[in-house]
Amino acid sequence: MVGVDGSPSSGAALRWAVRQAALIGGTVEAVSAWEPPVAYGWNAPVVDTSLDEENARRLLTTELREVLGDRCPVELKPRLVLGNPAAVLLDAAVGAELLVVGSRGRGGFARALLGSVSQQCALHATCPVVIVRPD
Repeated sequence: MVGVDGSPSSGAALRWAVRQAALIGGTVEAVSAWEPPVAYGWNAPVVDTSLDEENARRLLTTELREVLGDRCPVELKPRLVLGNPAAVLLDAAVGAELLVVGSRGRGGFARALLGSVSQQCALHATCPVVIVRPD
């Protein structure tokens, strides 16, 4: 299983996961999490999240196509899940043989060694975790 978020680290993690799966004849589940915008206050407007979900699905599809091209050497199962990225990946990794994540995603500090999601996965996953730095 690999976490996908559109970042350079995510692309490197996806390539690594596919190469490893090809070596053993495995499959890759590419999981991408999305969260709706947060609205605060008693009179916060009701937010239509359909565009956010559509944009997240487009991001996942685009990254898979850009990183892997038209032909993927293994069976690829893309999955889009609503929720906090770390929680989504930790839940999806239950029962997985391996969780692959990029070292840093789209947020946070540019000089950080690990992003918050990769750090949470390394600390709390129930399976082995590989953290891949960008190429």
